[in-house]
Amino acid sequence: MMLLEIGQAMWGDAARAMDAIALAPTPAPAPKEINTDGILNFFATKIVPILLAALGVIFIGRASKGEVSRVLTSSAIAIIGLAFVAGAASLFFFGGSLIDLLFK
Repeated sequence: MMLLEIGQAMWGDAARAMDAIALAPTPAPAPKEINTDGILNFFATKIVPILLAALGVIFIGRASKGEVSRVLTSSAIAIIGLAFVAGAASLFFFGGSLIDLLFK
């Protein structure tokens, strides 16, 4: 009788161990890489032209009201801002080669 109880206890533990193995969490998949080239391409082809068109409409609207000096000031500020953005983009793309050129 005692041998039967020991066998039942062992079988119950084995069944619980199999359940634990079957219900164990699976490893998470590797994180996906972000397509930064696609994001930059999207901004360059879709967002920037819309912003430039909006600036153009604002400038034309102001100029038609006779605020030419404000339009010239705003245009100069916009051009300087675009120059800063272009400089940042060029450093983003060519920064590694500039560092190699200066420090090697």
